[in-house]
Amino acid sequence: MLKIENLHATVGETAILKGLSLTINAGEIHAIMGPNGAGKSTLAYTLGGRPGYEVTEGSATFDGQDLLALEPYERAAAGLFLGFQYPVEIPGVSNLQFLRESLNAQRKARGEEPLSGAEFIKLAREKAALLRMDMEMLKRPVNVGFSGGEKKRNEMVQMGIIDPKLALLDETDSGLDIDALRIVGEGINAIMRKGDKAVLLITHYQRLLDLVKPDFVHVLAGGRIVRSGGPELALELEEQGYEAVA
Repeated sequence: MLKIENLHATVGETAILKGLSLTINAGEIHAIMGPNGAGKSTLAYTLGGRPGYEVTEGSATFDGQDLLALEPYERAAAGLFLGFQYPVEIPGVSNLQFLRESLNAQRKARGEEPLSGAEFIKLAREKAALLRMDMEMLKRPVNVGFSGGEKKRNEMVQMGIIDPKLALLDETDSGLDIDALRIVGEGINAIMRKGDKAVLLITHYQRLLDLVKPDFVHVLAGGRIVRSGGPELALELEEQGYEAVA
């Protein structure tokens, strides 16, 4: 599904990714762990097409397409979803309207019919219930007045509605209490743990991985993946730290 080969990327004048290679197949969940400044968020933003992140060498293909040649909205329409470490607030924009317009824009790009208002509300209710989120919160401006945990749950509702092929989740567990962590973990499993989907989960901690149970864990350090393994690698990191394991 996703194949990254020798990816180099800079932010401003600083080289961050320095030859990163990774393959993710449909049906797999991969976790990336590593110290601060290793390039984890840069990888997610580069794949998502965030401005300011320049690829200087290497390639990334998604479902056979040259991912790096696509505009961000084309990447989204192709089935890519980027979850942010710090979801932004959008004052004055209704959550429901934002999600309906986003979904129907993607459906149009894929040659599909847009959902009617009634069809969309039914879908939104279903996904909000999955994340135990009150529908009234979806009527508010995007993330405005939400706690950190509510923003992350709202983002998972967005993911459920958009229904991507590949989710890039950048520290989704950041700022979550125990209950919110469990709800978000269950949401990721319910939405993305399917044979035709995949997840790249960026995290610092084992606690989310106890819920999501990745197939592979990778250590990213110095702009490249320096070690890969199964879920047991995350336990080694928890016990010994990055220096000892990497």
